[in-house]
Amino acid sequence: MFLAELDSEERIAFIELAALIAKIDGDLSIYESPILTKYITEMGLESYRLRGLGIENILEQFKSERSKNIVLTEIFQLIFSDGVFHDEEQESIRFIKEHFGFDSSEFESFKGWIGKIRELSISS
Repeated sequence: MFLAELDSEERIAFIELAALIAKIDGDLSIYESPILTKYITEMGLESYRLRGLGIENILEQFKSERSKNIVLTEIFQLIFSDGVFHDEEQESIRFIKEHFGFDSSEFESFKGWIGKIRELSISS
């Protein structure tokens, strides 16, 4: 939705992060795979090959508050796509939240907003 606003380094970092999160529970679900494809297309990264970067290196690429908000919004959409919030995903989100410096109320607001978007997309 907002990924086109990221700069080229942030786009690469984002797709690395999304791929890492999608596979973190040991399985790339049938719900997560199309979302990753959508992200790749939206950011024009069709020829990019994943390098398997570490999460700390990935998160360092996002400097602005806007970029951090975009990342958290899109990662929540990916995580909630299969309807299950796995323990490994929760740990990763907690790490991202702390690394980006989101306070708990801001974090819960994002989480709730994405849940509402998901409900709307399922209803249509």
